[in-house]
Amino acid sequence: MDHRKIEVATSDERGQISDIFYKASLEHVAVIESKRGGLIRGNHYHKQTTQHIFITKGSLRYWYQPVDKTQPVRCVVVKEYELVSTPPMEVHALEILEPNQFVVFSSGLRGGTDYEADTFRDIVILTPDMVDSRM
Repeated sequence: MDHRKIEVATSDERGQISDIFYKASLEHVAVIESKRGGLIRGNHYHKQTTQHIFITKGSLRYWYQPVDKTQPVRCVVVKEYELVSTPPMEVHALEILEPNQFVVFSSGLRGGTDYEADTFRDIVILTPDMVDSRM
C-alpha cells in the first residue's frame, strides 16, 4: 500500500495543476460515489491488477493486508486530494466514513466485462460489526 497527498505540479494566476499520474499505464478509470457513511466497499484482492484510489470528496478508511497474511491488518484514513495504491495480492476494504466520491484508476483487468475477472473475495478483513453504521 502506498498513501500520499497529491501535490501541485504547477500554478499561475489562472490556478493550479496537480498531476495524479505521469507516464503511467492505466486500462480503466471509474468514478465511485457513496451516499452515506457506515458502508463497506471492496473486501477483495486482485492477483494481477493494481488499483489507485484518488479521493475527490469526503474520506474513507482504507484497510489492507497481504494475501499471505505476513503482516497484520492495518488501516489508514484517506482524505480529499490523497491517493492510496493497492498492489496485486493485497486484500483491501474501504470503510466509508461519510458521503464521498473517489476515482479508481486500474492497471489490469477491472472494467466493463472484465470487472470481476481478477477479483477474489475469499478473504475478508472488514466486517459490519467493525463499522459504525449510524453514520
